[in-house]
Amino acid sequence: MRIANTINDSIVDGHGMRYTVFTQGCKHNCPGCHNPGTHDLNGGHEESVQELAKGLFNPLIEGLTLSGGEPFLQPEECLKLAKIAHDLGKNVWVYTGYRWEELIQKHDPSEMALLQEADVLVDGPFIEKLKSYELHFRGSKNQRLIDVQKTLLYGELTLWKEEDPLAKFKVPES
Repeated sequence: MRIANTINDSIVDGHGMRYTVFTQGCKHNCPGCHNPGTHDLNGGHEESVQELAKGLFNPLIEGLTLSGGEPFLQPEECLKLAKIAHDLGKNVWVYTGYRWEELIQKHDPSEMALLQEADVLVDGPFIEKLKSYELHFRGSKNQRLIDVQKTLLYGELTLWKEEDPLAKFKVPES
């Protein structure tokens, strides 16, 4: 798998502490991208899925984040890593410059398999004029956090909602 880098303890690439794999190669070239070093299709370095999977064994890690670059340019390798994450009880977030609708319309079997293995898809290109530091887990207001499994189950695009971590401790109002 061609990657740019990994982060073993990210708290900005999805909910909870994440193991983030930055894939190498992206054709979107979004102006203002925070990770332009990942665009070169021949940049970065090769690393085996098995070697990358070692980062998932940290018990403090809640999940795997596949970012980029563009993970959907390497769907088979990303799928293998996502399956390992799920086998270990971790959730999987995937960042893409494609819109959900584009991925669905392409009907690419490898891309669809990766999409179906994702728990959350952060979709859409980064748009600099819509950039906001107030957004959780995304860079611009056009990007959506899609609950993939609910979307597939209900057949209707469903956005991911962050749960209130204190909800179970709140006293019900009378």
